[in-house]
Amino acid sequence: MERTFVLVKPGAVARGLVGEILARFERKGFRIRAMKYLQMERSLAEEHYSEHKEKDFFGDLVSSITSGPVAAFVLEGPEAISVARKMMGITNPMAADPGTIRGDYGLDIEANIVHGSDGPESAEREIALYFSEDDIV
Repeated sequence: MERTFVLVKPGAVARGLVGEILARFERKGFRIRAMKYLQMERSLAEEHYSEHKEKDFFGDLVSSITSGPVAAFVLEGPEAISVARKMMGITNPMAADPGTIRGDYGLDIEANIVHGSDGPESAEREIALYFSEDDIV
């Protein structure tokens, strides 16, 4: 079994999409091992997006993710990272396939509904940013 991190972004939370997004993962067969809502602090956002620190869009990413509450999840299942990312669709929601989360609900590439870890190292790092081992059941 593999674990991955998923973050439902502020725009999707504001639109009431957390339950729908979570339900898609549950219907696929993933187990939710941890979950919480939070208002992300700027320091956490900067750490979350640290690999983009030198890019022009870094400030916009941080501003977007701190603009409202987010919902964070740890999902577990076979090939959780790759399967969850496939379910999310490509980053640009205007080009994402219908049937994917971004394709069905995304409106803007900068506020693309959902984030998912892109590999085992990032999953481990991101899970640890948001959850302690005691939080994961």
